Amino acid sequence: MIGLSIVIPCHNEEEVFAELRRRLESVTLDLAESFEIILVDDGSTDHTWNLMQELGKQDSHYVCIKLTRNFGHQRALTAGLDFARGQRILILDADLQDPPELLPEMLTLMDQGYHVVYGQRIDRQGEGHFKRWTASLFYRLINRLAERPIPVDTGDFRLLSRKALDALKSMPEYHRFVRGMVSWVGLAQVAIPYTRQPRVAGQSKYPLPRMIGFALDAITGFSIKPLTIASWLGAASASFGVLLIAYSLYSWLFLNAVHGWTSIIAALAVFNSIQLLVLGVLGEYLGRLYEQSKNRPLYLVDEVFRSHEA
Repeated sequence: MIGLSIVIPCHNEEEVFAELRRRLESVTLDLAESFEIILVDDGSTDHTWNLMQELGKQDSHYVCIKLTRNFGHQRALTAGLDFARGQRILILDADLQDPPELLPEMLTLMDQGYHVVYGQRIDRQGEGHFKRWTASLFYRLINRLAERPIPVDTGDFRLLSRKALDALKSMPEYHRFVRGMVSWVGLAQVAIPYTRQPRVAGQSKYPLPRMIGFALDAITGFSIKPLTIASWLGAASASFGVLLIAYSLYSWLFLNAVHGWTSIIAALAVFNSIQLLVLGVLGEYLGRLYEQSKNRPLYLVDEVFRSHEA
């Protein structure tokens, strides 16, 4: 039986690979339990897969998984979690912004009866004001909308018990927001504060368009409040329209007013904007329902490399 699995999604991470290996070896050197390190190549176009294989040949603790293409961070993470055999599972990003050195403290907290120990950022070094502001806004917005609170200033960096992972794996969402899914599971969870470091090397895999898409996945996956807001906007628009019609009839009957194009254009702009907004919200939910209904696999595995079968 394997005591610990460390799951690390990788996409074009050749520049950080040597440092990642060094720090993982340092952290696991004194582990009293058996462990495995699962590296998932999410369609890398550099030498990441070759480096994984070389590492796997040298150290039997490594399990290397190559996906058929780039499926995105959340699905690559899901692939690694599906392969994890440990009784405890650490989720870690390859960029080392989240310190693996917190593992011993996380294990100690889990020994106290917690099923999830999640990292909570008290500072984000190496990130600009815009990134910090949008991240803060996102977490507070999702907490306003979500049915169940999601801890603010957290990522996927966390330690899961086998019970928590099994519950997570039972959730078939196509558009995945893993940190929210873990919160939804419940069970005893506790935060461990830390300072997030700058990337060791390489480029961020979350540019602004992908961040926006990720935020939409989170909101539509954990809240129907945008649909409620759209309904209220529709009702408000209809009420305003009734008032506008009443005013127009009154002006025509009693004021002999000649209506100009300004009021007409303003009314059209308001109504059309609200209609497009409501249609956009409905479209986001319908599109996700359509993709979920196709029941396609979340990812496809091209190759799995182990130097020794455990």
